[in-house]
Amino acid sequence: MIRSRLAGVVLPLFSVRSRRDWGIGQISDIPACAAWVKTAGHTLLQVLPPYELADGETSPYGARTAFGLDPIYIDVDAVADLDATAIAEALGSEGRATLERLRQSPNVLYREVRALKTRALRMAFDRFHAKEWEKKSKRADELRAFIAREKAWLDELALYVALRDSHAGHGWESWPSVERDRDPVCVARARDTHARKILEYQYIQWLALGQWDAARRELQGLGVELMGDLPFVVCNESADVWAHRDQFRRDATLGAPPDAFSPDGQDWGLPPYDWSAMDRDDLGWIRARTHHAARLYDRFRLDHVVGYFRMFLRRPGAPGVFDPPSPDAQKERGERVLRAILEAAGASRVIGEDLGAIPPFVRKSLGELRIPGYRVLPWERGDDHKLRDPHDFPPASVATWSTHDTSPITRWWDEMEAYERDDFARIAELPSGAASAAADTVAGDARREGLLRLLFESSSDLTLVLAQELLGDRARINTPGTVGPENWTYRLPKSLDALTADPQIAARMAAAREDVVSSGRIEV
Repeated sequence: MIRSRLAGVVLPLFSVRSRRDWGIGQISDIPACAAWVKTAGHTLLQVLPPYELADGETSPYGARTAFGLDPIYIDVDAVADLDATAIAEALGSEGRATLERLRQSPNVLYREVRALKTRALRMAFDRFHAKEWEKKSKRADELRAFIAREKAWLDELALYVALRDSHAGHGWESWPSVERDRDPVCVARARDTHARKILEYQYIQWLALGQWDAARRELQGLGVELMGDLPFVVCNESADVWAHRDQFRRDATLGAPPDAFSPDGQDWGLPPYDWSAMDRDDLGWIRARTHHAARLYDRFRLDHVVGYFRMFLRRPGAPGVFDPPSPDAQKERGERVLRAILEAAGASRVIGEDLGAIPPFVRKSLGELRIPGYRVLPWERGDDHKLRDPHDFPPASVATWSTHDTSPITRWWDEMEAYERDDFARIAELPSGAASAAADTVAGDARREGLLRLLFESSSDLTLVLAQELLGDRARINTPGTVGPENWTYRLPKSLDALTADPQIAARMAAAREDVVSSGRIEV
């Protein structure tokens, strides 16, 4: 049952540590994460997009598919076609040494993790093919049923992956023209030529979604909701753009208009939607992607929700423009798309990420459609530029101190101006000595707990905290506008078991639970 007022934790799946991980969080860790955050009174767990990344990519917003889960998150040890002996054989002595190093790494090393898991999963498929597929076993029938059921997205994605692998991982724009432009004869031939590779990828997605479904059943038993994040659009070199090129514009790229932080604006290099083409089949691709997300989550966030109203298009040598150009057309476009998303979402709840430069009519439309938006406390200011009291937030909103693109409040506090700290110290009624930027451990903990208490007491139906804010950790997940090994590679400082056993962490979680309970966000 979905509650109306609750508290949640944002914890990227890649950040999770467990005793048996492979240097990155795994789908099978989701229930343990949920159980851990519940000790702090939180009954919602939000993960970042888990869709498959190309080798070398780290941003979950740069996936090569809007549907397929990343095999990097599969729990290899739980695959029925493998046992400890087979895994050891697949890795070899060098691979086993690499695995131990990856487990100890302070950050996720994507390339090395992916390489190890690819070796193990390839052996799993080879064993499955010989022992199950060729013998037409019950499990082979289950895979056939899965392939038929997920045909709408799986067929094209599996073919895309097989072709991309045949071209050393290069994206479709560099392929020979007959493959790039999907010549029907060539596509049919490719399905035959790469049949085994296509089946292998379908098998891997079967494993991944099977583990995901099992994790969700466990969460339901725990009484914890799973929340996801739906990127606004896919990257240009994705399977979706290759297979549905008519749905995306090729004459421009998406970006952001100039603002105080970026005088020239931004060019994200992403393909804009061709709304006129999408309208011809009643936004079929948007609906399909939303329906698939609703299978994965109880709730999900629409990243860059303003983009559904207006896209900022960039063309070489030309100034950027909004599409559609007029506010009336933007309002009509956004509401049309969002209504389609709400219809496709079914029982899953939808949240709009409405941060940044948002026209007033967008938030008005979100309110009329009953789509909650965000309230990031340090950014919430009135006409007098004073910080808003979270007790005055609208109930249909998501209150948070931070997002995956900002510092956690455990670090952001030190970056604030003195007057901002004084305002929040007053509103949160922080104890004397806890409001300064510099504070010892005891005062720092008192300040952190006071700030979290203020968040939980807000009028917003949903509050979100980063896992770092429960732990007292200062690490960032991502710094926008930068590229480096520190982005999207954050890992918890200890395994979930070790965090649970840590007396100091346990005390912080218990304190958070008391405040969540007192704010009416969990039943006791």
